[in-house]
Amino acid sequence: MPRPLWSGAVSFGLVTVPIKLETATEKHDVSLRQVHLEDGGRVRYRKTCELDGQVLTEDEIGKGYEVHKDTVIPITDEDLANMPLPTAKAIEIVAFIPADEVDPVQYGAGSYYLTADGPVAAKPYVLLRQALERNEKVAVAKFALRGRERLGLLRPLGDALLLSGLHWADEIRSPAELVPPDTELTDQEIEGALALMDTMATGRLDDLGDELTDHYTEALHEVIAAKAEHRTPKPVAESPEPAGQVVDLMAALEKSVAEARERRGETGPADGAEATVHEMPKPKKTTAKKTTSKKAPAKKTAAKKTATPRRRRSA
Repeated sequence: MPRPLWSGAVSFGLVTVPIKLETATEKHDVSLRQVHLEDGGRVRYRKTCELDGQVLTEDEIGKGYEVHKDTVIPITDEDLANMPLPTAKAIEIVAFIPADEVDPVQYGAGSYYLTADGPVAAKPYVLLRQALERNEKVAVAKFALRGRERLGLLRPLGDALLLSGLHWADEIRSPAELVPPDTELTDQEIEGALALMDTMATGRLDDLGDELTDHYTEALHEVIAAKAEHRTPKPVAESPEPAGQVVDLMAALEKSVAEARERRGETGPADGAEATVHEMPKPKKTTAKKTTSKKAPAKKTAAKKTATPRRRRSA
């Protein structure tokens, strides 16, 4: 069992749930070391004091805030633990919202399991989980972890509660500068893209099966094993050549739909015959319809919908 990252409580209204916070994900990356190419010696990084050149251990290293070049204010773990911050010891639920009101771009700041801390916490823990399930909503929460206050979503996952970290609104860049220039598209081209999306649609992420396999890690393990055994890595199937510049968009869409259907074993082309796709729209006698980069306003993010507090920057 991994060690808890944090101990405290979840509070909503006058209800308090003592909990512990544990990581919800784990990495399976292959760890590669840095070595000296000439003799294979390990390259290490040592932490040294710039004043006396002494190599330091973790126990000898603390934190500090640099006010000026030669002035550093030491900050201890006790200072951080006793900060005048409501979320220092509690995960504070500030609102309940529908899950689809959160823009996926806000996710990505860590995922954590909440475990009930002791027998007394079991009942309010289950109460909160079942209430979220029946209400079909998620809880917007604030919590402090690793030296900063964070924003998160609390939701049921199986019989447990999962806290997903969110980026604050001011951490998300505006995409305005990345929007392409005005582009002309026909209704036929748009309907062709929709036909391709329908062909590639699936009900659940798990339905994709082997398509979600981490082939890079598999291949890296094979390279390492082959080098250790002084052999050549096993050959792999050649990847298709990347497509060149699209000249005929409709032809590319038709071919893509045919290949997607063939991969799924739906209606593959006969030997030597070209694929025919019946779902593709027929040409329409309409003039080109101009689609500009101006789009309908997207749904507001959780931060705006629920009046979730933005971080206040200290002077």
